[in-house]
Amino acid sequence: MPEWSILAIVAVVIVAVVVMIVKLHVNPVIALAIGAASIGLLSGLGAMGTVETMAAGFGDTMAEAGLLIAWGVLIGSLLNRMGAITRLVETLLRAFGPKGVPYAIGISFATYLQTIFVDVMIVLAAPLARRIAPRLGKAGVGIMAATFAISLETGIALMVPGIGAVMIAASLGVPIGQMLLWGVVVVVPTVIISILLMTIAFRAGFWKAGDELAMIDDGGERDASGAGPEDAPRSVAGATRSIPVADADAQADRSGAGVLVAEHDDPTIRRLPLLVLFAPLLLSLVLIALGAILDVAGLEVPPMQFLGAPAIALLIGVIGTAVIARRVLGRTELERALVHGFKDAGQIFALTGVGGALAAVIAAGELGPLLTQYLGASAFAPILLVWAFAAILHIAVGSVTLSAMTAAGILAPVAASLGLDPVLVGLAAGAGALFCIHVTSNTFWLLQSFLGQSVRGALKSVTVGVSVASIVALGMVLLLSLVL
Repeated sequence: MPEWSILAIVAVVIVAVVVMIVKLHVNPVIALAIGAASIGLLSGLGAMGTVETMAAGFGDTMAEAGLLIAWGVLIGSLLNRMGAITRLVETLLRAFGPKGVPYAIGISFATYLQTIFVDVMIVLAAPLARRIAPRLGKAGVGIMAATFAISLETGIALMVPGIGAVMIAASLGVPIGQMLLWGVVVVVPTVIISILLMTIAFRAGFWKAGDELAMIDDGGERDASGAGPEDAPRSVAGATRSIPVADADAQADRSGAGVLVAEHDDPTIRRLPLLVLFAPLLLSLVLIALGAILDVAGLEVPPMQFLGAPAIALLIGVIGTAVIARRVLGRTELERALVHGFKDAGQIFALTGVGGALAAVIAAGELGPLLTQYLGASAFAPILLVWAFAAILHIAVGSVTLSAMTAAGILAPVAASLGLDPVLVGLAAGAGALFCIHVTSNTFWLLQSFLGQSVRGALKSVTVGVSVASIVALGMVLLLSLVL
């Protein structure tokens, strides 16, 4: 098959998938499946070859990421129901003060709190953010909105257990422990530098009075329409507004059984120290990091390798968090939180697996060698091209997770031939997928409404803020490439 026809097929199908998602509002899972099947049939894999390749790609991706997604979502669901997130933000405010709290919140949201749905995090923490904002000066709303946007989206794309980072690692075959280890190296300075730059810009006059809206005092629980956290729509890890998964049971049950409700003031909930609530999750991340360090060092310590395996480490976190939740919530509420967690995980399973199927179909064709030839002859650094490719996909699709995963999957066959460590390809794709979050993003509208911004204000804090983080993250990946 001529080279131009292969490139044309993949380009046309990707554009068609984008149109289906953005314009026709087709569910991304269905759109990706149609795209994968179309590429397979048009590129000469044949009917059976296409089906077998899609099934293999789905299975391989789920084998790598399935358990991690399940355990991470369950931990997040339990922590959310115990009110741990709201209490954490309150504690950070007391510990770091108004000027330091954006950085403390940003690092927390971008790292160990990535087990929580992005949309859920916004809904739960927004009332506290609105109370912190006046203490940061006239630009307080903009600073807090940029902090939320930068940290939550950066964590999704670059930091395990963020769903985007897990998907990228699965697509590229990067060990989860290594993705976690190098993700921390990129994410922490990216968040700090980006928040600092946006704070300086806002205080220098970039944030105007018309960039925020007057908020009706909601008592910290409900917005101006009377809707509370349980009424908020959710999307798969903030992936796209095309995947609404608002839970009818949660909306009907005003007692707080829904996964979105974190009634930390409920007198029936026992208040354990915050460190106790987060201890199992922190232990899981430490075990994964230790396993990655041993792997990088080439040391073999069988007990530690077992405990540090991501699936085992996060299972330990689930068990520990469930034991604590049983004491804090009681058996009935524990079971309800687990049920909602499994429902949420099902949505992510489908997106992750079908994304793997698309990547497998593309890799099975001749696109990989063609990209290798093109990139090898390019005068630009391959990392910059990976970043740009993911950025273009994100601008079109409006989904951080989807664009990062697609870019990583398409470029996976290229990495080894160019001498790039696959983790650099993954981090570059994640960084590029952050560029230019705009009105197609569910996160954009949640931050606009829950933090009391005008659309112009959200374009500054979310679109500009996360784009700054995208560029800073690219710089960090380029620096990391000098080491790896």
